[in-house]
Amino acid sequence: MVKSKILSEKEVLELVKSYPGQKVKVAIVDIDGILRGKVIHVEKFLKAVDSGFGFCDVVFGWDSGDQLYDNADYTGWHSGFPDAQARIDLSTFRQVPWDNDIPFFLADFSDDKGNDLEISPRSLLKKVVAKSDSLGYCAKFAQEFEWFNFEEDSNSLQDEGFHEPEPITRGMFGYSLLRASQKSPYFNDLFDLLKKYSVPLEGLHTETGPGVYEAAILYDNILESADRACLFKAGVKEIGALHGIMPSFMAKWNEAYPGCSGHIHQSLWDTKSDKSLFYDKKDKNGMSDLMQSYLAGLLHCLPEILPMYAPTINSYKRLVEGAWAPTTLTWGVDNRTVALRVIGGGKNSTRVEFRVAGSDVNPYLAMAACLASGLYGIENNLSLSVPQTVGNGYEEKDKGKLAGNLYEATCQMQDSKIANDILGENFVKHFTQTRHWEWRESSKAVTDWELKRYFEII
Repeated sequence: MVKSKILSEKEVLELVKSYPGQKVKVAIVDIDGILRGKVIHVEKFLKAVDSGFGFCDVVFGWDSGDQLYDNADYTGWHSGFPDAQARIDLSTFRQVPWDNDIPFFLADFSDDKGNDLEISPRSLLKKVVAKSDSLGYCAKFAQEFEWFNFEEDSNSLQDEGFHEPEPITRGMFGYSLLRASQKSPYFNDLFDLLKKYSVPLEGLHTETGPGVYEAAILYDNILESADRACLFKAGVKEIGALHGIMPSFMAKWNEAYPGCSGHIHQSLWDTKSDKSLFYDKKDKNGMSDLMQSYLAGLLHCLPEILPMYAPTINSYKRLVEGAWAPTTLTWGVDNRTVALRVIGGGKNSTRVEFRVAGSDVNPYLAMAACLASGLYGIENNLSLSVPQTVGNGYEEKDKGKLAGNLYEATCQMQDSKIANDILGENFVKHFTQTRHWEWRESSKAVTDWELKRYFEII
């Protein structure tokens, strides 16, 4: 559940000083969950440990394609895109085993007063964690991802116009040892190198679809789990490149195949006793009253903050009926058609699997949203009034449906009192500005669907 050895800050700094390459890799995570970083000299790193270092704030002023927002307040042409102050988090120390063991750290942005930048995803999660800690709860989370793998690279994809990328294997063959063995060097490197990178996997297997894998990351405290999830996605891409493979974490790359999930497993534990607060052997489903209030909070807040779990235009192509992704505001015990799947198994494993999130999420935002929603349910003593779903959750539309696209979801979030209360007004304003930008950018695009439908006939 924890790193193999917890190093002191002094030990970390000694390791960095002894690294023969005399360089360090540092990164922050932007609003889309993308690592934005640089390699710096060890001397600059050691100075930055005490005083921080400048990092252009444009990384919070542009989208995933480096197009500048025209509707954001935080930074832009109006501010001149100055440097923001970045502070290195020594507890995130890793060495990158596929890059000569170069030392690696995550950093957080600060505002002008030295406080965590409110619009930063990692800072948002830290704020929610602090609230959970103050209530005596230790949040333990884990994320799992499905993703497709292609025999492509960035050049070939560009040359082909992103048309018909070639999967590494063909056929719908879930849980196949044969398919995994056909790309065993890549498959084994994922498991082994990520472990050395302090991103340990609980399991790795093929899913149903051509060239699709699923990995479950070992659980830990929520901030460490979010770090692992974010570094997992980036690490898989870097490892894939070494094997001539292009991984994709799009929620739905092809309408013919199931989408890719980013399910989030979560539970609360007592900070002092380290005992699960979700388990109650007296309840028929093994759920404590606190767990039921937590689930009620998740369900209550979900439609108000859906873009935190479905942040892209493509996200909503996954959230369709009969495609292994939920579409209704439902919960059930060991039911894979609902939004919240309750998993029992005793005092140490009772948890909720949040199934709305796709593999395209920013893990910090998705986990922050889950924990904030669950705490909202507990603090407001919400009861789990929505009946359990037994059977097909897609049919229970009367319990409430998820928004059908990013525009609808963003409009609801931007005006939501709940969203502003549990996530903060400054964050909600900036985040919804970026999602409205994403919608406007997509609205300008001429798609293959339009060409096929209208080019000849109309």
